[in-house]
Amino acid sequence: MRQKRWLQPHHPSKFGGRCLALFALCALALTTACTDRMAPSDDRFGRSGELVAMSGGEGGARYACATCHGVRGEGNGFDAPRLAGLPAGYLQKQMEDFAAGLRPHEAMRDVARFLDSHERVQVANHYAAMAMHALPPATQASIDAATPALYARACQQCHGVDGVGSVNGPPLNAQPAFYLTQQLQDWQVSKRRNDGNHEMLKVAQELDAGQVTQLGLYLAQIPPRPASPGR
Repeated sequence: MRQKRWLQPHHPSKFGGRCLALFALCALALTTACTDRMAPSDDRFGRSGELVAMSGGEGGARYACATCHGVRGEGNGFDAPRLAGLPAGYLQKQMEDFAAGLRPHEAMRDVARFLDSHERVQVANHYAAMAMHALPPATQASIDAATPALYARACQQCHGVDGVGSVNGPPLNAQPAFYLTQQLQDWQVSKRRNDGNHEMLKVAQELDAGQVTQLGLYLAQIPPRPASPGR
């Protein structure tokens, strides 16, 4: 005698298993959607600032720091600055500002957003600990005799003698002339606005186009070296 199907006892193994798996996937998706990746990364790329710099971490090779800034952090001699030997705190702040849009740069925004706060610290420490490698100036253009005095008057208080940096501002020496000029131009129009009290806006707006160019050329030709103690 054939047993009626509606009298068969319900077997929960398949149906219940599928529901449980679906619930787990939904919970995982919700958890992933809500995270801001502030916790330190557990993957192998998050364990070393050097690995992140060379591999791009979760962003992949396209976002590797070394692609633009060089294997030794020397920059590309054009629009990607030297990172080697810059202060760790300064480097970390720039990554945070790129991510927040306070320092507009499409590629750097994406790079910084792929890194969590722990990875930004690791990368900053990696470059700060590197020897101060820098590419030679792209051009040995003549410097106006008035430019050193202009630098001393407008920039030295924050950026130190010969642009080697101080507690108030990062080093500028041995950076590409084009990069330095571009940054001053961005400060002039408030495209870049990630300093305290808008001091750079005030300073940059007092310079004419020729002075901006001269300052970039002047600083690019000063070899990389650390600031003396007390500067």
